[in-house]
Amino acid sequence: MTESSFLLAYLFGTPGPMELLIIAIIILILFGNRLPGVMRSLGRGVVEFRKGLQGIEDNSEQANKPAATSQPAQKESTTA
Repeated sequence: MTESSFLLAYLFGTPGPMELLIIAIIILILFGNRLPGVMRSLGRGVVEFRKGLQGIEDNSEQANKPAATSQPAQKESTTA
């Protein structure tokens, strides 16, 4: 951190629980009507991310499995 950021932290300190609560209330008042849409989009993004991860895991599992041979194993013939 630079000297100026130390000075600002010294002068103003860190916000306490009451200050954080007031900031949260102000944010809810200003952006409250948009929050459901934002949360819905965030949820869809998380679902798509998980689907993508699942696809990657499936591809890696298929790559690690040995390929099945199309020819059945030949029996040894014994002649007497």
